[in-house]
Amino acid sequence: MKQPTLGNPQNTIAVLQKYNFTFQKKFGQNFLIDPHVLDKIIRAAEIGPEDCVLEIGPGIGTMTQYLACAAGRVIAVEIDRTLIPILEDTLDGYDNVKIINEDVLKLDIGALAGEENGGKPLKVVANLPYYITTPIIMGLFENHVPVGSITVMVQKEVADRMQVGPGTKDYGALSLAVQYYAKPHIVANVPPNCFMPRPKVGSAVIRLDRYEKPPVEVKDEKLMFRIIRASFNQRRKTLVNGLKNSPELSFSKEEIESAVEQLGKGLNIRGEALTLEEFAFLSNKLC
Repeated sequence: MKQPTLGNPQNTIAVLQKYNFTFQKKFGQNFLIDPHVLDKIIRAAEIGPEDCVLEIGPGIGTMTQYLACAAGRVIAVEIDRTLIPILEDTLDGYDNVKIINEDVLKLDIGALAGEENGGKPLKVVANLPYYITTPIIMGLFENHVPVGSITVMVQKEVADRMQVGPGTKDYGALSLAVQYYAKPHIVANVPPNCFMPRPKVGSAVIRLDRYEKPPVEVKDEKLMFRIIRASFNQRRKTLVNGLKNSPELSFSKEEIESAVEQLGKGLNIRGEALTLEEFAFLSNKLC
């Protein structure tokens, strides 16, 4: 197996110049150019020779080279077709990599895991475009695709939101959704100078370990998330008013007040003060 070369900024520049590549703003492309960060991601994801890794957005193949050296198999899904010939070049000699030119949001990852990994859970590793981080992560969770862990580079602010608890300004629907499906853990903070081109914001690597069984029991998962969204849509409103005004919910004022009252925190409580367990309790009462 060849040693990775693309963590070096000079080599990245040489590849981009060779192919006259121009960064596409619509795809949110920022390529990693720091070998220490790349090593840290591979270590944090705990990639071993028995693993099949799904990489989302390989770019020119920088992290793909590192993943190929550590994993048994790598499936790299890239939406930008102008990057496919570059990937075929930079990944030449890495025989355990399969490149798929596809939008990951439209891909049947369950079928892919069946074909490539005998249906066993994949490990997801990615340097995600910031504009589409949440849809990708939530898509992997909500569609119950076989994924053991997700180790991703995201905007620092988004990583913070994923792991905070009630009563903090970053706490919201994303925090609760992620924590329902997985245990989040920030691995490293990454400054803008580790990328080309430099993003305007700081980044962080976060690992999400998928729960085999969610930490709370809910009769209707979709209802709970509708309640969560309604309670954060108007953060300054009380929980009762947030639920009452939501077009996604059709409970009467009496039903809502009765369920909220049973939380034992008074009718003036706001959604941002509730834990995941309390949202599950509320949802089961209203179900």
